[in-house]
Amino acid sequence: MAILVISILTGCLTFFYIGMLFYLRNGWRRIPYFRTEANAPSTFVSVLIAARNEEGKIEKTILDILAQDYPADLFELIIVNDHSTDRTAEIISGFSDKGVKLINLDESEKLNSYKKKAITKAIDVSSGELIITTDADCRMNKLWLRTIVAYYESGDYNLISSPVTFFEEKNPFEEIQSLEFLFLIGLGAAGIGNKMPATCNGANLAYRKDVFLKLNGFKGIDDLASGDDELFLHKVASAYPGSIGFCKSLDAVVYTHAKENLKEFIQQRKRWASKSTRYKNKGVVVLGVAVWLFNLLFITNFFSGFFNTDFWCLGFAAIILKMGSELMFLYPVCSFAKRKELLLYQPVSTVIHIFYLVFIGIAGNSGKYNWKGRMVR
Repeated sequence: MAILVISILTGCLTFFYIGMLFYLRNGWRRIPYFRTEANAPSTFVSVLIAARNEEGKIEKTILDILAQDYPADLFELIIVNDHSTDRTAEIISGFSDKGVKLINLDESEKLNSYKKKAITKAIDVSSGELIITTDADCRMNKLWLRTIVAYYESGDYNLISSPVTFFEEKNPFEEIQSLEFLFLIGLGAAGIGNKMPATCNGANLAYRKDVFLKLNGFKGIDDLASGDDELFLHKVASAYPGSIGFCKSLDAVVYTHAKENLKEFIQQRKRWASKSTRYKNKGVVVLGVAVWLFNLLFITNFFSGFFNTDFWCLGFAAIILKMGSELMFLYPVCSFAKRKELLLYQPVSTVIHIFYLVFIGIAGNSGKYNWKGRMVR
């Protein structure tokens, strides 16, 4: 009886997962590659960064933004120093003669979401029609701003998600992270392509300032440390359906680094998973739970196999189908990012992903996690 129940569940969820990935692949393919026209931009842009203890990387980020092929009189860079204890504020101040604006966050009362507070303060003093957020440890090419603004000016968009990828990996651990991260970026883009936006990344996110103000910014989601990207995306999607785009261009990519060790990786993924319970779109929540149960069944089949080897055969067949469907989805995403060599890690990543996803699904929705030297929830 037990093997019948588990077999039915495994079979149903396996085919559900395969169907979901075909649906996501189609969503990715629905988004056309964007090519910037030679037209001169006309939108004033405010680029915002919330920075905390980034003395080792923020200078390169600032230099990349100041070197943008975009009219200097049409953009401003505002950086909020979030109680840094290193030289972050000093480094930012060194660019004041280049027009970089520094705001020091001076909240005396303890908050759970300093980043949302920092972004809100920056928006309060910003002059841009379009807000673009990125992180203090990111890199971008000189066409980054021009490409995103050209995409914004090409349609009626209230929020634009753009690609983020890892680079400069030093070992297989970081390369596997890069492959998994491309899966997540592809997932976010595919959701937008299917008119069901679910996820995005605040390291490369643009939205209209007036929309932010009309929706009362992060009000209603400001008690959660994370979510300045995905949860705000859901607010916009709910209020303005069909107004969200994905800028599918290599020139729009923002580059950042994978986590150097397992501890940092787990903390980051717990932070990302902590947002899931606040999704307003219950369809996305149900989808996430189904995927979590699907991965849990692999573990169930593995341990049940010690009592009946039929469970191992069942699990092996399901994992082969899982691997193949993930490869089918990842191939065009990796091709877009010009990182097809990462697909060599797909067999290993598929297996690791099972245990990691089950663990993160529990850990990310219970207790606190460490973010930038603070314990938050």
